[in-house]
Amino acid sequence: MAEWSREAEAILQERFGKDSVVALATVENGRPQVRYVNACYENGAFYVITHGLSNKMRQLRENPEAALAGEWFTAHGRGEDLGYFGRPENAEIAGKLRAAFAAWIDNGHNDFSDENTRILRIRLTDGVLLSHGTRYDLDFGA
Repeated sequence: MAEWSREAEAILQERFGKDSVVALATVENGRPQVRYVNACYENGAFYVITHGLSNKMRQLRENPEAALAGEWFTAHGRGEDLGYFGRPENAEIAGKLRAAFAAWIDNGHNDFSDENTRILRIRLTDGVLLSHGTRYDLDFGA
């Protein structure tokens, strides 16, 4: 992570290091497309469980630029399809997501036998975080 405070990282982790609903914007034909997603923050990125054939994934394949907005926070980033949730390479982050999303992950909405059940990582590039009158301009060095 680049030059920004450990205090800002702690605030991001406290606010978003669990099941968090954030707005995710992608671009299609030059127009922004926005939707709410359940996401979890860790180490400069937000992680989402999604379907590989969804509009957001298609849009991010065509243009990986994305933006996020949450509680007193906005950021830009790049979307990356980490592939099937059950891939051995995804075991560590999948375990963290399973714990973060425990309240709903096994409610039947996700089909973990379907290889289109994917992990989307939005690797942050820059952002603004506000907390108790302090503004943090974030540069994730990407």
